[in-house]
Amino acid sequence: MEALRIQHLQKSYDVPNRESFAALGDVTFEVRKGEFVSIVGPSGCGKTTLLTCIAGLRSRSGGQILLYGKEVTQPPREMALIFQEYGRTLLPWKTVLDNVIFGMENRPEIKRSEHRPRGREVLNDVGLSSFEHVYPWQLSGGQQQRVAIARGLANGPDILLMDEPFASVDAQTRAELEDLLLRVWQKFSRTILFVTHDIDEAIYLSDRVIVLCQNPSVVLDTIAIEIERPREQISSREHPRFLHYRRYIHKLLQRSTDTGTAP
Repeated sequence: MEALRIQHLQKSYDVPNRESFAALGDVTFEVRKGEFVSIVGPSGCGKTTLLTCIAGLRSRSGGQILLYGKEVTQPPREMALIFQEYGRTLLPWKTVLDNVIFGMENRPEIKRSEHRPRGREVLNDVGLSSFEHVYPWQLSGGQQQRVAIARGLANGPDILLMDEPFASVDAQTRAELEDLLLRVWQKFSRTILFVTHDIDEAIYLSDRVIVLCQNPSVVLDTIAIEIERPREQISSREHPRFLHYRRYIHKLLQRSTDTGTAP
């Protein structure tokens, strides 16, 4: 079943004293329900712009965004967006548990009596069950990002949109968070659209990887990742197919960057 369809999406910005700047040229792809799809592309190619348009937080200049066949015109309840700058999205005066349940307070379909039990359940799923009374500023960066993931899951979205969520943590923490994300994805059967600048991360996590070119962005290719699950940080990354996908995506992006256009 198709969960999300992006059709000929375009986004331009007006710039004083010059022609408008086109961030997204003509972006088309689909995401199936329960699928893990990553988006990679050069820095500044519009990956964050794409996610915020899909989330209904930014207007688009053209094209359509369809969620289960219905056009997105405002932020849908079926989506949750998790940002890279997790420290800025957590409320420092609220405890970890209160941060997690914060979004549920504006969801009348979720009974108030369910808020804390659901919050504790997802905190346990992300390995923070003993931190519910702690404040975000008392946590490490990796722990804060776990809180952000828990908050996204607690609202019960069908689709998680994730904007380079592990870019600001060290390599070991990043690997731990990648494996955590795969576990909760499999447990909750969510659809995930994941933006990253890290080709290896995209391959490791995903069912498919969408490759964007430099501005104005178009889809260069969509690669199905045929590496068996469950995946493991060392053996999966040493798989011959993993190395093939890495070389192919790197060359695709390099040609695009060198020429300034889609190859």
